[in-house]
Amino acid sequence: MKKKIKTLFAPSDEPRSIGGKFRLRRFRFFEEKFLETFEGQEKIKILDVGGTENFWINHNFILPERVSITLLNLEKEKTRLKNISSLSGNATDLSQFEDNSFDLVFSNSVIEHLYTYENQKKMASEIRRIGKNHFVQTPNKYFLLEPHYALPLFQFFPSSIAFLILTKTKLSRMQKWDPEFAKGYLEEIRLLSLSEMKKLFPQSHIYFEKIFGLNKSFVFHTLGSKKNPG
Repeated sequence: MKKKIKTLFAPSDEPRSIGGKFRLRRFRFFEEKFLETFEGQEKIKILDVGGTENFWINHNFILPERVSITLLNLEKEKTRLKNISSLSGNATDLSQFEDNSFDLVFSNSVIEHLYTYENQKKMASEIRRIGKNHFVQTPNKYFLLEPHYALPLFQFFPSSIAFLILTKTKLSRMQKWDPEFAKGYLEEIRLLSLSEMKKLFPQSHIYFEKIFGLNKSFVFHTLGSKKNPG
């Protein structure tokens, strides 16, 4: 799943960054739909695929008497709050969980980090299997700016040229990338189009995150309605 990149830019989960502002707006939307969906339900179980405890703390979404959150990452992480736990696992194989184990499976900007479309299909299938609801966000493949490298149309560059730009120049995030890290990241990232996401998460609502009228990213979710959308 996701790796951290050293950068001179503010981290995307910080309010002062552009990414942070989008995350805050997205989370407000999530909260509204979450409360609408689970109104009156006393206990709610959330699985966050690729998430962190700080994400939920920073968004002030700690409801210990009502919500339990399980974090799933490649490595188990230490947690401080009693209603947040952490497990190690792989997003493409959630066989440790039974069908409909969670009221909600949540995932931010993870599904594009799985190398291949086959892996992305596996993750989507597992999310739909174990979650009664889902809330999955990913960048739009066809947005003008590639978000991981902060370069225009970089997702369409041949990998050999992209590698040279990352390792020989400071065009991406004002730094030269370590060659091994750059190679691994270029192999790992596979952005998804709207049509692909519709195939992965059929019968989902779609929330579009827009900038200057263009779709920056999508959220596919089943919140806010007693019935799944058609």
